[in-house]
Amino acid sequence: MESCLLLVGILVTLNLPYSQAFWGNENKIQTAVFRSPKFVLGPGSVENRFYYNVDFPKGHIALKSFNAEVIDEAGNPVPLHETYLHHWLVVRYFVRKGVQISEYDDHATLNSSDYISGRNSGICQSPKLTQFFGLGSETRKTATYIPDPYGIEVGNPDEIPSGFEEQWLLNVHAIDTRGVEDKLGCTECRCDLYNVTVDEYGRPLRPDYKGGLLCCYDRAQCRVKQGFKGVRRTLYLRYTVKWVDMDSSVLPVKIYIFDVTDTWKRTRNSTGINAEHQCKVEYDIEPCRATGLAENGCIDTRRISLDMPFGGYLIYGVAHQHSGGSGSALYREDGQVVCSSSPTYGEGEEPGNEAGYIVGMTTCYPRLGAIEISKGEALIMESNYSSIRHHTGVMGLFYILVADQLPKPMHTLHTLIQTQDSITVLTILWAVVALIGAAAVVAVAIRYRLKREGEEGYEAIGI
Repeated sequence: MESCLLLVGILVTLNLPYSQAFWGNENKIQTAVFRSPKFVLGPGSVENRFYYNVDFPKGHIALKSFNAEVIDEAGNPVPLHETYLHHWLVVRYFVRKGVQISEYDDHATLNSSDYISGRNSGICQSPKLTQFFGLGSETRKTATYIPDPYGIEVGNPDEIPSGFEEQWLLNVHAIDTRGVEDKLGCTECRCDLYNVTVDEYGRPLRPDYKGGLLCCYDRAQCRVKQGFKGVRRTLYLRYTVKWVDMDSSVLPVKIYIFDVTDTWKRTRNSTGINAEHQCKVEYDIEPCRATGLAENGCIDTRRISLDMPFGGYLIYGVAHQHSGGSGSALYREDGQVVCSSSPTYGEGEEPGNEAGYIVGMTTCYPRLGAIEISKGEALIMESNYSSIRHHTGVMGLFYILVADQLPKPMHTLHTLIQTQDSITVLTILWAVVALIGAAAVVAVAIRYRLKREGEEGYEAIGI
């Protein structure tokens, strides 16, 4: 009977959610909802500002998720077909105590003696793609939750430089498309629609630059239909942060971001460190009728092979694409899929389901320990877009979270769980329990019968 109870206990443990089975419930998730500083947009106008020292949870904590959306003054969600959320970014930095950074300060020219980037672990050369979280139009329906017992560790006093404090900045890039001549063209930042020939610093754009971030900078104006009248309105980015207090039960993950435009090339002397990774962030899609790719179904496919300067276990993955995107993936060199992420397009008018816009991206949550990345291993990133029409300024990014170690209980159980299908394992264990249970019932019946026979004067048979 004791063996039966032990197996039942194991089965119950294996069937529990991981957080209950191995992590415990003592580390409670905390939630806070904040709003960015207000920004005011009129038809065709652009907001692309860096807000420093925004509201953010304090202390030595582990981040569990970050979600955001554009809202109006009344707190109502604003649909993408009115205000397009090109992207938002959350970036950590360290600032010298006593130094104040204004939202109007030039992000590219901050004094390095007072400002230190607290970038993620990604391989793109600084200062590009340094964010901890960041999405775009897909933000409302894209999961960002980090499964137990993992979290993104921040606020560690040992990692904050002496004389500095940890702060957070928020970059919001939003485009008001009410009444514009070409909604897709405005969201893709086509330079002709913005009547732009120089960047925000007055530097001439190269002749072949047709659209992208250099043309839809802060306070730029996309062309509006003649005679259209629309009010300016105050908007905010509302963001929700979830976290737990950092303790020994939480295992930290590292953030890596890959970019399909990375110019890194494998050479005899390459090391894979970020100084070698020049990431361009955006690229254009030429129409298939002009490139002769119509036979491929008008799909533009970009691939890049990258040697990993790190190792660990994949915990989470998601891609970021713009309108026209048809999915992205990470592969091993043998073709095995490490993680794939596909867009969901809206079909209506309401916020979160806007027709023609990407309103969500699928995510990867591998079984813990199932996917291990080896240091020096080559991974292939692929980004696919429809090329039926021309697209400018699209992105092909891939975020992954990687842990250095598995939870301790996994070291004793993960081999069993990984080497066989979990359903088969559970079926076998339940069958063993059933057999032991049946044997126990038979034994009890025999004991009962012998006891009755003894009470009625028959000679008991020794057992």
